[in-house]
Amino acid sequence: MDKFNILIVDDVPENIYSLKMMIEDSFDVRIYSALNAQEGIEILMKENIDLILTDVQMPDIDGFEFVDYIKNIERTKDIPVIFITGIYDKDEYKTKGYNLGAVEYITKPIHDVLLNSKLKVYIDIFERRKEDEKQIAEKEKVLIHQSKMATMGEMIGVIAHQLKQPLNILSLYCNDVKTSYEYNEIDDKFIDDFSKNTKEQIKFLSETIDDFRNFFNPEKNKVQFEIKDAINTSIKLLGNQFEVNEIKLNIEVSDEKVYGSETELEQVILNIINNSIDAFKEKGIKNREINIKVLSKQSYTILIMEDNAGGVKIETLEKLFDPYYTTKANGTGTGLYMVKLVIKNSFQGDLKLSNSELGLRYIIALPQNKF
Repeated sequence: MDKFNILIVDDVPENIYSLKMMIEDSFDVRIYSALNAQEGIEILMKENIDLILTDVQMPDIDGFEFVDYIKNIERTKDIPVIFITGIYDKDEYKTKGYNLGAVEYITKPIHDVLLNSKLKVYIDIFERRKEDEKQIAEKEKVLIHQSKMATMGEMIGVIAHQLKQPLNILSLYCNDVKTSYEYNEIDDKFIDDFSKNTKEQIKFLSETIDDFRNFFNPEKNKVQFEIKDAINTSIKLLGNQFEVNEIKLNIEVSDEKVYGSETELEQVILNIINNSIDAFKEKGIKNREINIKVLSKQSYTILIMEDNAGGVKIETLEKLFDPYYTTKANGTGTGLYMVKLVIKNSFQGDLKLSNSELGLRYIIALPQNKF
């Protein structure tokens, strides 16, 4: 389990040393130290600090100014702060400390029993939170697996069709060999054409198998890739589903880059498209369309996916990303939840869902560079 991280800020090295010894005698924690507020701020920007112990009287920036500053920064505003002082012990200073957001105000001399009792509260909270996060992560892992299994079930028919087509062509080639032999039509050109066409179908089979294998066993290694490759692979995996379901696909993509797992993004795109296909079927929509567009904004690539399947009720909109929530008669409620987890946790991106004029619109912001 991760260690509890404490930052001690004091301009007197001896004070830091004695505090550190006192804490380490009772707790297995990681302690960072700073001799002034500026050093403390630099550490806070780099490390994940769980608790701050700070002196009040320090040169340049005192403890009150230090805490006032970090409480106005998003990254550090929620870190608990304990003031420790030997001079500013009047009630007016204690009140000022609490008003700045401190959770405790301890005056010197420090009693180790008192300090340890205060620290134990926050360390216990930290450990319980980490345990809760671990349990949530395990549940999310199960839900993602369920979503993949559901997607696999939906893809079986597509896989069969993708493989059956080249196999039928190869069967025709074999019959053609027999017929041509009987009519004495086999010459060098026939052999060359047969070899070329057969190799093309075998190559198509091999690529199809690789595509599906990669989809169901995605590489978790994160790299920078072109988003159009993930879009094209997802469409290829769906085979003739657009033709069978009479869906017009409009794509407007560019060479924008994305940092993350390409196959995980393919799963996201596939889940969204399948969700639209299901909505078309259930609502009996005519003139079906799915629009895919890619934009670039600052250091993010924006993927916009939109259908004309009628959208959903406002009260349903936010629930679509909840685990096990579904509007489908035979749905599992894991597909869009998996989409949210992958975008937010794996890509460190953002996902917004809204009703457009004719259907649902997904706006996905993905970082272009390593985060």
